[in-house]
Amino acid sequence: MKSSSTILQFFLFYLSLLLSPAKPDPHPLQDFCVADRKTHRSFFVNGAPCINPNSTVSAHFATSALSKPGKTSGNPFGFNVTLTTTANLPGLNTMGLTMARVDIAANGIVPPHSHPRASEVTICLEGTVLVGFVDTLGRLFTQQLRPGDSFVFPKALIHFLYNLDSLKPALSLSGLSSQNPGAQIASMATFRSDPPLPNEVLRAAFQINENDISRIRRNLGG
Repeated sequence: MKSSSTILQFFLFYLSLLLSPAKPDPHPLQDFCVADRKTHRSFFVNGAPCINPNSTVSAHFATSALSKPGKTSGNPFGFNVTLTTTANLPGLNTMGLTMARVDIAANGIVPPHSHPRASEVTICLEGTVLVGFVDTLGRLFTQQLRPGDSFVFPKALIHFLYNLDSLKPALSLSGLSSQNPGAQIASMATFRSDPPLPNEVLRAAFQINENDISRIRRNLGG
C-alpha cells in the first residue's frame, strides 16, 4: 500500500498537469461582481456592449475630452482628473487601457492613492511635479518631473503627484493599463468610508486619539 505522502505527491503532480494548460482569469473591470443566481438567461459582455462592427466610423476612435483644463477649485486637494471612457471615446472598449488628464493647482496634490487594476505611466506637460510610489517593502521611489519627463507607477501600489510650484498650475497626462483602473485615495477610504471605520480601529492603526480622528474627518469634508 502506498504511503500517504506518495499519494499526496501523485495528486499534486496530476493536479499540476490539469492546470498547466489553463488560462488565468481575465482582469476584473470593477471592484466586485456578485453572481446572479436567479436568472438562467445568457449575457455576454466585455466592458460595454458592442455596436454592429459595420456601423463603426473613425469618430468612434477619437476624442477631445482631454483638451480642456479641469476645475481644481472645488477639490480640497487642488486637483482634477479627466478620464477617457467609453462614453467619450467608444473605440476604447475592450482595449485594456485608458488615458487621464491631471490638472494640479499651485501646491496642489493628487494625494496617495492606488489603482487596483492598472499600472500607470505619466508624463509632465507643464510645471514641476514631484511624483513617487511606495513598494510593499515600504521603500519610497520618487522623482521630480519637468515638462517632457515621464514616470511609471506599478500596478496597485500607493503613489502621488505633487505640484512643487506655489504660483502656477501643473499638468500631466497619464496612460493606465485598464479600461477601468479604479482609484482609491488612501485618506478618503480610511476616514470617509460609509459607514465609518470604527474609531478604535483608527486609533490603533494610526496611533492617534479621538480628537485627531474628528479633526482629520472634518478636514476631509466629513
